[in-house]
Amino acid sequence: MGLTPLSEVPFNGEASLDALRSRITPVDDFYVRSNFPEPVLDPGAWRLRVGGAVDAPREWSLDQLRDLGASLDRTVTLECAGNGRSFIEPPVSGTPWTLGATGTAVFTRVPLADVLHHAAPQADAVEWCFTGADVGDAGRWGRVPFQRSLPVEAIAPAPDGPLLAWSMNGRPLTVRHGAPVRLVVPGWYAVASVKWLVGIDALTAPFEGRFQTDRYLYVRDGRVEGPVERMKVRALILEVTRRAADRVEVSGIAWSGAAEVTAVEVSTDGGARWSPAELAPAGEAFTRRAWRWSGPAPAAGGAVWARATDATGARQPTETWTNDLGYGNNEVHRVPVPPAGDPAGGQPSS
Repeated sequence: MGLTPLSEVPFNGEASLDALRSRITPVDDFYVRSNFPEPVLDPGAWRLRVGGAVDAPREWSLDQLRDLGASLDRTVTLECAGNGRSFIEPPVSGTPWTLGATGTAVFTRVPLADVLHHAAPQADAVEWCFTGADVGDAGRWGRVPFQRSLPVEAIAPAPDGPLLAWSMNGRPLTVRHGAPVRLVVPGWYAVASVKWLVGIDALTAPFEGRFQTDRYLYVRDGRVEGPVERMKVRALILEVTRRAADRVEVSGIAWSGAAEVTAVEVSTDGGARWSPAELAPAGEAFTRRAWRWSGPAPAAGGAVWARATDATGARQPTETWTNDLGYGNNEVHRVPVPPAGDPAGGQPSS
């Protein structure tokens, strides 16, 4: 199926909703988000520098990371913070993602906490800053690398904490997905999962780089309301099938970066009434969960709606979440259902 390009340099492309039906998203169908042109790094010469406020700075080669304990596989759902931006009215600037800026992959990795432990961070460290090899012009910031930071308390140990990954779905990372090594932060919007990782620094004060304090913030009417961090709860409808003139079957996926998805509900009357869908058994933390529902078809010209709720009680809103930079819009997914006998079959599109 491949990706729908949204920009060429840097390349940004999203998946079709059809591609998201697979439990594991094929690499070629896994969305790509880049802020700067892709660097090409030699895996043999690549080194990861760990320094800053640490007592034992060092560099790691790819082989050294692979030899650091047992390499583990971890399934993770990632989502771009701008997923759903194109539905915001009035339109906002930024890459016009529809709903295909998400994917689920199996990453072969070493826990980030294990690597940072060897550096012996100092007691006054408050954040870790992650630097990618991708560099570009950033307006008043000049020419800068892509950098993001995480608070020290976010570096949880395995199995749920951040990881350093060199393989995706059993194959070495591709250049577009951050080869030779990328950071993966389960549960957080994927801006935190820095690609082409070359540096990690312990900081004694909060990081104030461009992608931390100028972008990836929730801003409304010019006022900052907070940083973009964990993925909001979301359900997507991937397939709608008529089984009779008056009945439909609906299936999709749901996820949340805060807690396990505990419910998905479906409405065929514009949100007046909601019925529970059947959830597939939960898998690893911070991965998508499949769901299925069967019930009355909407009235002529109507649509199927789906919304998810997670264990914190967070639920998808029925309204568009408008903000100046277009992040975190997790409004209820709606799919029009064609009349009975329509060959389109009610398949949603991204």
